[in-house]
Amino acid sequence: MGWILLIAGLALWYGAHVWKRVAPSSRASFGDKGKGLVAVLVVASIVLMVFGYKNAFGPVWWGRSGALVGINNLLMIVAFYIYASGATPPGKPRNRLGTKLRHPQLVGFSLWAFAHLIPNGDLASFVLFGGLLIWALLEIRLINRSEPSWTPPEWGGRASEIRIAVIGFVVLVVAMLIHHWLGVTPWG
Repeated sequence: MGWILLIAGLALWYGAHVWKRVAPSSRASFGDKGKGLVAVLVVASIVLMVFGYKNAFGPVWWGRSGALVGINNLLMIVAFYIYASGATPPGKPRNRLGTKLRHPQLVGFSLWAFAHLIPNGDLASFVLFGGLLIWALLEIRLINRSEPSWTPPEWGGRASEIRIAVIGFVVLVVAMLIHHWLGVTPWG
């Protein structure tokens, strides 16, 4: 049952996120109500993925070690900082990194997914985190194809650098708390 939930969650995640890119007229027909529907689908997909992942058993090629968890944790700090670099409304000033990356949130998410593959050498992790990594890379490609031109946002000065660092730190702490709530110790 775990595998069914995990794969259904991934499929729902993909569908909710790429709906706008692969069927824009269908998505547009929902108007603003479509945003709420996408939000509900994303939350449902996360619930399915969490329960599926916790109950999907299969081969394990390597397990967590201090070194692998340490590498993962360093990458998590970088991933959340990169992700936070895109945490501004379109057209608003960003930190320096956010002015260089077109898709900082998807790049940060990609690094997050890749980093989770390092200490988790089991099939369920490959399916979950590998699947999410593929989705993020696919989403970047779909966005670039549908919107080929990009004007980098302006730099917001030191205030934006501090704001982004604080946002990244807060999101990292929240993610750690959620992991602990789910029974996972992310820091080894």
